[in-house]
Amino acid sequence: MAELSTTKDGIANQAEASDRVLQILSEAGRLFASKGYEGTSMRDIAVACGISKSLLYHHFSNKDEIYARVAVGSTLELYLFVRDRIPDGPPSQKIRAFMIATAEYFRRYRWAWIASTTAFWNDPDRLRQKERLTRRDRFENFLRSLIQEAIDAGEIRNVDVSMAGRLILSSLNWMHRWYNPNKSATPEQIADIYFNMLFNGLRTGEMVDLPTADRPKAARRKSRSST
Repeated sequence: MAELSTTKDGIANQAEASDRVLQILSEAGRLFASKGYEGTSMRDIAVACGISKSLLYHHFSNKDEIYARVAVGSTLELYLFVRDRIPDGPPSQKIRAFMIATAEYFRRYRWAWIASTTAFWNDPDRLRQKERLTRRDRFENFLRSLIQEAIDAGEIRNVDVSMAGRLILSSLNWMHRWYNPNKSATPEQIADIYFNMLFNGLRTGEMVDLPTADRPKAARRKSRSST
């Protein structure tokens, strides 16, 4: 299975995380998603990228290596892409940057995202499946660390960090199911709207005491007994 070239600390080399590699993964993902693995050739990928086959082979030895990177490596590419766009500053703004950077990755490499998502649970290669889960956990744990940092700084209340992380990621991960690139809002703008909703809430004014699920049931029982 293809592996990312890494330094001793496990971080991808700059060449491996280059825009050219991400372009190849994105175009290959689009072709894999639309034509299938068997229906996609190295020539198809090179033409889609506007590069020669020799340059394509400079980055990848064969089609299976590209597919492995789309299916597995995109998770690491996403992590590095987002990590490098987190600024110094208040923890809550780091979470906002995390969300916007994730949305930017989706916009720039949408087809690689879709192909990787499709392959996530459908790839029969168990080793690749295990590696994807490991890299996914790394990405999720990075977000959770930002949420915990915001809690420790008193910027948000003491919420369940894991649940908050799942809520944020769920809002972003399923964007590919409904997002229309022909609409006016960009993924980054949508992520910013999500952030404002999550951190400012949907309510206005004072917090109200909403009825619990048990109260309507009791009312119905009382109504039946009086008839």
